[in-house]
Amino acid sequence: MDTQVLWYLSRASGLVSLALFTATVVLGLLTAGRLGTARFPRFAVQSLHRNLSVLSLVFLAVHIASAVLDGYVEIRWVDALVPFASAYDPFWLGLGALSLDLVLAVVITSLLRTRLSPKVWRGVHLASYAAWPVAVVHGFAMSGPDTAWVLGFDVACVAAAATALHWRTTRVHPDTTVRVP
Repeated sequence: MDTQVLWYLSRASGLVSLALFTATVVLGLLTAGRLGTARFPRFAVQSLHRNLSVLSLVFLAVHIASAVLDGYVEIRWVDALVPFASAYDPFWLGLGALSLDLVLAVVITSLLRTRLSPKVWRGVHLASYAAWPVAVVHGFAMSGPDTAWVLGFDVACVAAAATALHWRTTRVHPDTTVRVP
């Protein structure tokens, strides 16, 4: 396959993956804050959160595969999993690998959720809140020739997540007068 096509595929799938992971983080925060309306009940928010999570993993797999298969720079399969081991741009690529590892931990524990204590699952699941900003920094650092456009995209993703986090941490639970932690 043409290396330029792979480069564009890697860029596009990385950006789509970031958008989907951002939506997943936002929905996760809204779900944790027990968001639900008559038209969009909580189970629907949770279902959308799960489905977007799976879709974001598909785009992440395409992003990684196209980056590895593109022969312009040498990125090995192991570089996608082992943080900071790459010969090419080890720190910034390592952030991507670290984010992937955290996401994989969340995926694996989610698949095993019924066999884990809720405390263990929740603790590992909170790693997604670390994986997301690491992925944002990885994406910005690897942005390439269209840095200004990608910066705007990253800022929009950060604004969406920050807004959801603010809502989650400052809203008053409807059954009490105490803020939801």
